[in-house]
Amino acid sequence: MSNERLIYLPLGGAGEIGMNAYVYGYGKPGEERLILVDIGVAFPDMDTSPGVDLIFADITWLEERRDRLGAVFITHAHEDHVGAVGHLYERLGAPKVYARAFTANIARGKLAEYGVGDNAVTVANAWPDQIAAGPFKIGFLPISHSIPESSALVIDSPEGRVIHTGDFKLDETPLVGEPFDEALWKEVAAPGVRALVCDSTNVFSTHPGRSEAVVGPEITRLVSESSGMFVATTFASNVARVKTLADAGAAAGRSICLLGRAMRRMIEASIKTGVLSDFPTVVAPEDARNIPRENLMLIVTGSQGERRAASAQLSRGKHMGLTLKEGDTFLFSSKTIPGNEKEVIRIINNFSEMGVDVVDDSSGLYHVSGHANRPDLERMQDVVNPQIVVPMHGEHRHLREHTKLAEQKRRRGVLAVNGTMVSLSGNAPEVVDYVETGRTYLDGSVQIGALDGIVRDRIRMALNGHVTVTVVLDEEDEPLGDPWCDLMGLPETGRSRASLQEVLEEDLSQFLNRAGQGTLADDDKIEEALRRVVRNTANDEIGKKPEVTVVVSRLT
Repeated sequence: MSNERLIYLPLGGAGEIGMNAYVYGYGKPGEERLILVDIGVAFPDMDTSPGVDLIFADITWLEERRDRLGAVFITHAHEDHVGAVGHLYERLGAPKVYARAFTANIARGKLAEYGVGDNAVTVANAWPDQIAAGPFKIGFLPISHSIPESSALVIDSPEGRVIHTGDFKLDETPLVGEPFDEALWKEVAAPGVRALVCDSTNVFSTHPGRSEAVVGPEITRLVSESSGMFVATTFASNVARVKTLADAGAAAGRSICLLGRAMRRMIEASIKTGVLSDFPTVVAPEDARNIPRENLMLIVTGSQGERRAASAQLSRGKHMGLTLKEGDTFLFSSKTIPGNEKEVIRIINNFSEMGVDVVDDSSGLYHVSGHANRPDLERMQDVVNPQIVVPMHGEHRHLREHTKLAEQKRRRGVLAVNGTMVSLSGNAPEVVDYVETGRTYLDGSVQIGALDGIVRDRIRMALNGHVTVTVVLDEEDEPLGDPWCDLMGLPETGRSRASLQEVLEEDLSQFLNRAGQGTLADDDKIEEALRRVVRNTANDEIGKKPEVTVVVSRLT
């Protein structure tokens, strides 16, 4: 009996939606040769990660074993699957990166920002071509999604075949990109599939997924019936939807203008790689200003309320010289991701104040999901007929429900959240280890750990305000003048109706005058004592205990 094993280890994306990073390995325990599937990001919010630019998985475990990493395989070009490739490339030891043409184009752009040449990414052909990486052979199996050239991965190992679905839907008429080919998938599954590692995003949606083709006629009708300027937003990466919107505008006799760097980048990549060949002619923003409103359609970024995106900027007044006014129409051809509701509603209210008619997808007419719903997941299991189902790409509740679904269909399900190492060898899957995982923040140009305390300190300062206390002591450890305070994020006066700054300085001065030599001579003791005075006084005055920084200067 072999002592080698096939392992699966999610570092990101299992127990959350975003920052996908999945490790597969084969070999003796602790010596497995590894591959990485996807390397994505998540996006911060002001409540939990103020000031942070991007979030990606903590790859420390993999970084320490990068000499065993054979390659990185990227399933598709969404940010939560490819967005971290430039940020983490060097930390992973500059591995080979494989992706299909459209995804490769996007990945190369991200690597170029870090001075990495185009040859770092190899364009992979679709199945049946396979790529050798250590003990694995990997093939890109086309699957439909909301971005061109999405692929599942067929991962062959000495322990059998694993299919990693990536994000997918069962769309046989996706308009852009390849349709779901059930016959091809059955052919791939025919030799037997040990494990299906499967998207879980829409496991709670009980109706079958709908095709991208169904939204076109409804959008065309809406555009044709609208007066004034027509503006629509969707995910920039949903190239099929962008084309549907543009075609609807062109059919209504409107000039099309794309606003947002990401939108233009995706369309350019689609045309360059042959994904799109007949996109309507677009006009530049500076030319759009001179077109009559009723003859103009803007397709803009910012469907999730992103503050700096075109949608938000238009809602605040003007963007690129273009403004909306009463009688215009704004369409959200997208689903609001949980957590983004406040930002989206803020944009809707801003437009409402302008007299703009906002149309969202509450009717279900103008958007279809790019992920498989519960009946589609059942169908995928039936097509592949795996021994094991491993849910991924979802919050814990999604993974748990998907595991239950697999077991209802008399298949073995494995609930494996980030950090759970699962052996897929032998007669049954087995959890064999737990790896420390977490989040890495991109803060400006610096990567910081979630446990470094930096973001925690920002949150505490935001909640409590901040006081800086400065004290000067002479050569004999005696106060040289009174201490002074600098306040940030705190009210000017408290319960006593006196200046909060002056009250703090008075209490600090009184303490220093009473303090013994043992305290005055010890920086740690004096800092702690002054911090306590500030927090207690502030609590009495304003009901808050601020964060305190004490600066002790000594004359020598």
